[in-house]
Amino acid sequence: MMMVPRKRNDFDLFDEIFDDPFFTRVDTRLMKTDIKEKKDKYVVDVDLPGYDKDDIKIEINNGYLTVTAEKSNSEEDKEEGRYIRKERYSGQCSRSFYVGDNVKDSDVKASFKNGILTLEFPKEKKEEIEEKKYIPIE
Repeated sequence: MMMVPRKRNDFDLFDEIFDDPFFTRVDTRLMKTDIKEKKDKYVVDVDLPGYDKDDIKIEINNGYLTVTAEKSNSEEDKEEGRYIRKERYSGQCSRSFYVGDNVKDSDVKASFKNGILTLEFPKEKKEEIEEKKYIPIE
């Protein structure tokens, strides 16, 4: 049996599957996030361009810190006209991070400036396992 090199234009099911928008689309609702570990705390920066401080809710539940942002373009929809293309997102998006069961609402410091939400919270302290101590024999 002789193998013939495939031309670049030949049909390849594998390549066609991964050209599907399911694999190539960029989710515009995803909150781009940076997480920095410092000596005694974590600092989380979340990109939320176009949102106001009042559009953002932060909560801790069962050890998960959840950031939810909701944006409505209802003011723009009142104007006459028809959209030819609409790429700006309106609606609700959220993102959750496991921060540990010992982190409370009062431990989280939040600030919002220039479309970036910054969250700071302490590291969860690991339980120290007591080292076995033996009684010396005289």
